[in-house]
Amino acid sequence: MNDSTPAQRPRVAVIGLGAWGSSLALYCARIGHQVIGWHIDESYLESIRRSKQITINPTCSQPLHEGLTLTSRLEDCRDVDFTIVALPASAWGEVLPRLQPTSIVISATKGLERSLNVTPLTYAHSHLQIPPSRLCVISGPSFAKDLALQTPISLVCASSDRDTATKVATMLSSNTLRCYISPDTLGVELGGILKNVIAIAVGISDALSYGPSTRAALITRGLAEMTRIAVALGANSQTLHGLSGLGDLVMTATDDQSRNRMVGLRLGKGEKLSEIIASLGSTAEGASSAELVLNLATKHKIEAPIVALVVSVLRGEIKPQDLAQKLMSRPLREEF
Repeated sequence: MNDSTPAQRPRVAVIGLGAWGSSLALYCARIGHQVIGWHIDESYLESIRRSKQITINPTCSQPLHEGLTLTSRLEDCRDVDFTIVALPASAWGEVLPRLQPTSIVISATKGLERSLNVTPLTYAHSHLQIPPSRLCVISGPSFAKDLALQTPISLVCASSDRDTATKVATMLSSNTLRCYISPDTLGVELGGILKNVIAIAVGISDALSYGPSTRAALITRGLAEMTRIAVALGANSQTLHGLSGLGDLVMTATDDQSRNRMVGLRLGKGEKLSEIIASLGSTAEGASSAELVLNLATKHKIEAPIVALVVSVLRGEIKPQDLAQKLMSRPLREEF
């Protein structure tokens, strides 16, 4: 717990109170920060105030912390030291221009901004003219429920400005959350984005009962695919073998808390994508980002067979059962 006086405590705004945003807001309040959480729906916030409980997912609710203030007014979130954006990628273009943050902006989003087909921090810099020195991304293997229940978690905080990355890591670190720092913002963002698509493929495989050998192969070759795409876009290959790449991929592809894995599992069982998305109750970024990722791979002439086949399944062009056969019949090549 932070022992500083209220005036000295970091002021943190969390924009977006879905599962991950709610957990981040509660966590920051618990470690002693002054936190204001924004959500677009005032009636939802009022229900939290009445019940004094905030729902992380259907199996996890937590008491509303006294250090967390709730608002549906973006103007209430401007006078802060850190702004954590935990919105779906599709909402950045709608919310961030209205917010116009002047603090350090921390992306907790794992999807591509659709209008420009770029990462959230690229969008914030190019469209909102926020300097890279005020931009940071946090990513790594971390379910919202685990953060809310204060189980040990490790994240990576990436910024092109080392001081900014260090400030964010210091602000977030505690005896249950360990933060590493990195200068590779693009690699850390892409690790969190690309693994979602691979997790859908693994979910399909597991739904079809292909077993652990197929799962391991998909994860391994999926990581190779993620690395090729990220490096082509300018990322460091080593980043994809760290927390935001391999770490997040293993977690998202293998645990049923993962919404992206769940999309794959349900597709593999024969459900329609529209019905899956409508019933999830939260965003599965892999389903919305897969086609955008394929567009990037195609633009940069990068071979991405798993991503391409996931897109074909999502479009309804092939059946989930066809994915493995098409991967197995590809021409032979060297592994590296």
